[in-house]
Amino acid sequence: MKIKRFVCNAFQENAYVVSEGADCIIIDPGFTSSELPALYDYLAAEGLTPTAILLTHSHPDHVCGLQALVERFGIAVQAGAALYGFTVIKTPGHTPDSVCYYNEAEHILFTGDTLFAGTIGRTDLPGGNYDDEIRSIMEKLIFLPGETVIYPGHGPASTIARERIQNPFLEPFNEREELDLD
Repeated sequence: MKIKRFVCNAFQENAYVVSEGADCIIIDPGFTSSELPALYDYLAAEGLTPTAILLTHSHPDHVCGLQALVERFGIAVQAGAALYGFTVIKTPGHTPDSVCYYNEAEHILFTGDTLFAGTIGRTDLPGGNYDDEIRSIMEKLIFLPGETVIYPGHGPASTIARERIQNPFLEPFNEREELDLD
């Protein structure tokens, strides 16, 4: 499975193209109209055909390219998770509709704005709830295997193990023996 990250729009949102063979899915298409040509060029150069679009939540910075992609490729939203081995994990907190996509076999987790490297998603926007956010992370994500790579909606990738020991929002639960920081 190949993962290509695009950093999009003024909010530096991470959009991902996940491919296996000639088919791909697009996760959180935050592309502005001026950024879409880079995506189209990548798809053409790699010989990829989008088969589905997955959304982690519905904030504008994560969906601004959605309509253009649906119109261009005639693809469905949210229909391709199972085809790529993704389990949908409901993670309310950042928004009531937040979800993460987990592929156990590949040890990858697309977290949207639920969990980032070193922090968690904002909960001060309409619909956000801090208690739900912490509960979602602590009950559904943090006990995934430590080698699971997280691909967040903003910023760099991380791992579950690294977040267990370094994320200050999860500090009461940090486990030093989980990760060799050398």
